[in-house]
Amino acid sequence: MPTLSMFYGIVIQMFWNDHPPPHFHVRYAEFKGKFEIEFLRRISSDLPANAERLVMEWAQLHKTELLASWNQCRSGVIPSKIPGLL
Repeated sequence: MPTLSMFYGIVIQMFWNDHPPPHFHVRYAEFKGKFEIEFLRRISSDLPANAERLVMEWAQLHKTELLASWNQCRSGVIPSKIPGLL
């Protein structure tokens, strides 16, 4: 599972050839989440509210790159890294 970005202990990943809709996975300590890219909404998550807020802020900044990464993963191409929040 490629890691796209890491910031503040949050790890953003995608699975190779994952099922639609386009989405990404988040790990933060023992917490996990899955977020849809197109409409930037939570599919499932037990992330603390502050971590989820940071993930959504980051995703809004990088929506285009996330969609490109989704297409790369679906094609078996290693996706480019995406900068984290500073």
